[in-house]
Amino acid sequence: MEVTMTVNGTRVSHDVEPRMLLVHFIREALTLTGTHIGCDTTSCGACTVLLDGRPVKSCTLFAVQADGREIMTVEGLAQDGKLHPVQEGFHQEHGLQCGFCTPGMLMTSCALLKANPSPSEEEIRWAISGNLCRCTGYVNIVKSVQWAAKQMAAPSS
Repeated sequence: MEVTMTVNGTRVSHDVEPRMLLVHFIREALTLTGTHIGCDTTSCGACTVLLDGRPVKSCTLFAVQADGREIMTVEGLAQDGKLHPVQEGFHQEHGLQCGFCTPGMLMTSCALLKANPSPSEEEIRWAISGNLCRCTGYVNIVKSVQWAAKQMAAPSS
């Protein structure tokens, strides 16, 4: 079955088996390996991508369900060689350790900041609650999102 979708701003078409999960389509068919496969049961959030701007766990959707839709993966965050403010925040505030959860955390955080440019700590924690991190204790992840929110709110110079 052929699917066509926009991934990171580029329209792609590919023949897939109807049972192929979106995470496998992204990683195998498109060779975008930033989206991680963690648990295959929606528990960890490592596979989170944005589907039409909303965070979804790509291990829970078939690629055919994304036909005609817009997907953004972690590879689509940086623009013109410049990190997205959320990526920069994770760097500045040490929001990652092993990095396995990071793509999902970044995508979830970007969606949060688009919907709520000035979230409270509680709102950040609630937004990322579907993404498990085994290393950081979340403190620096929250600080990273707060840092990004401040940068995104600052007037451009």
